[in-house]
Amino acid sequence: MPEPRRYVLTGAPGAGKTTMIQALHRRGHVTVREAATDLIAERQAQGYAEPWHDSDFVDAVAVLQHHRQVGADAPRPVQFYDRSPLCTLALARHLSRPVGPALTAEVDRITREHTYQRLVFLISPLGFIRRTAARQISYADALTFARLHQEVYEEHGYHLVDVPAGPVRNRLAVIEKHVSCAT
Repeated sequence: MPEPRRYVLTGAPGAGKTTMIQALHRRGHVTVREAATDLIAERQAQGYAEPWHDSDFVDAVAVLQHHRQVGADAPRPVQFYDRSPLCTLALARHLSRPVGPALTAEVDRITREHTYQRLVFLISPLGFIRRTAARQISYADALTFARLHQEVYEEHGYHLVDVPAGPVRNRLAVIEKHVSCAT
């Protein structure tokens, strides 16, 4: 069986990546949820109000991403990921954290193995942000964080496709058009 084509959705927090992943899943695609949000929820349930301040947080996200990527290799030719280890690298930079051994190893692995398609979908911000227990970031900081994601992907040779704000069906059409053109 050939390797699946793995596409990443990235962008600002609150831009609608999770909504897009859910819509792609409803259309029958293999999808993989964002690791950081789930890790935050897990640690908050254990009593840590702001787990992103934990010294091991960035590496823990990278480890969870690795497990999810390896576990997602279902017999379908296309997969969609809500973020990748390069997003975690952007997170480390955003938090001014050193890049730990787990994240270093995961970035090296995905680079060496060409794990993800070079075409990455940059989900544009909606013009506002809804704060949640896991999303404690201002809209201005979210925009800065999105630019950092764009820089990291471009540094690593990826081509970003802008998915403009708008109705979910329009955003899906942009993604599916690019994926179908790549076959």
